[in-house]
Amino acid sequence: MVASLDRRCRLVEEGSRPGSCLVYRDGLRDLACKTTLKWEKETPYRLIHSYAHKAPECYLSIYQSGCNWSCKKCHSWRFTRYASGYWASPKDIAGIAGEYAKLNRGILYEEPRNHATSWHAHELCHGCGSCILLGERSKHCPGRLGLHQLTILDDGTWGPARNIISFTGGDLACQPEFYVEATKEIKSLGEDLWVLFETNGYGLTAENLDLLRGSGMDAFWLDIKAYDDEVHLRLTGASNKRILELPAEILERKFFLEVSSLYIPGWVETDQITKIAELLAQVDREIPYAIVAFFPEHEMTNVRSPNLQQMVEAFQGSRDAGLKKVRLGNVPIFTRTDPEYEMLVKLGAI
Repeated sequence: MVASLDRRCRLVEEGSRPGSCLVYRDGLRDLACKTTLKWEKETPYRLIHSYAHKAPECYLSIYQSGCNWSCKKCHSWRFTRYASGYWASPKDIAGIAGEYAKLNRGILYEEPRNHATSWHAHELCHGCGSCILLGERSKHCPGRLGLHQLTILDDGTWGPARNIISFTGGDLACQPEFYVEATKEIKSLGEDLWVLFETNGYGLTAENLDLLRGSGMDAFWLDIKAYDDEVHLRLTGASNKRILELPAEILERKFFLEVSSLYIPGWVETDQITKIAELLAQVDREIPYAIVAFFPEHEMTNVRSPNLQQMVEAFQGSRDAGLKKVRLGNVPIFTRTDPEYEMLVKLGAI
């Protein structure tokens, strides 16, 4: 595969608009695809910040530097807007994936392909560690794992090692070759690992979706930032027109899909979240949808987090829109008491 040396945006060449993709490195600012992606002969290299096996996802996450958006609320801005890390080739990524599989040999939990998501982790384990630390399961434990299937995670919690490798952090889906080749290399290991792409969706043109499908990629976690295009533009620096078309196109190509949205008071509230849920329900009522509580970060430190009532209203609105699989995320941000938590359990919101 030969790399193009043309500095023009590929999205523009394909009839789309460029993202909001300027990143900083060594005091200079340039396009993310020029700063955090490079080619050596026919091999693409991506700037990787780190990788980790953490809760609540309980799979291996590859954190990428550089992104095609500049989200005001980005919680990874320290390495997506300010490029840092080391260069990794697709073979290097496969080496990391192989190390993960080897380290967890004998306990690697083999999810079916349709569970190659973050969503399904909570069906296995809530990561509380009660069974290890206290010698008894919590009353909310799913009860599906034995102690021998748990390991200490990189964030100090306990949970399973699921057979999933995820690309997260920054996002350069507009330059798919690295992901295509990395997925092929991971699949060549013969470890039955699923590949998940956590993405804002920008750059997932029909052509790029086809390339990723041909590589063997299994699933997408699509973060839909807002339904209203004007709000989306202010939040991310880019339009969401293409993003709202993606759920149908992703499922048409037999990928598995999960979707999430942040509840941001004054920005993205129940009205927009419900509209996103309606759009998803029109495509497939079984699409898993996580409504995640915002916490102040990056350029939005002056915006408060949502409260319990707001999150419950968004949950109920999304269920009323027709979605069957809706849950709330970042629960500790908006619950303070055991009765509040139990109410969410009773609702089926967590």
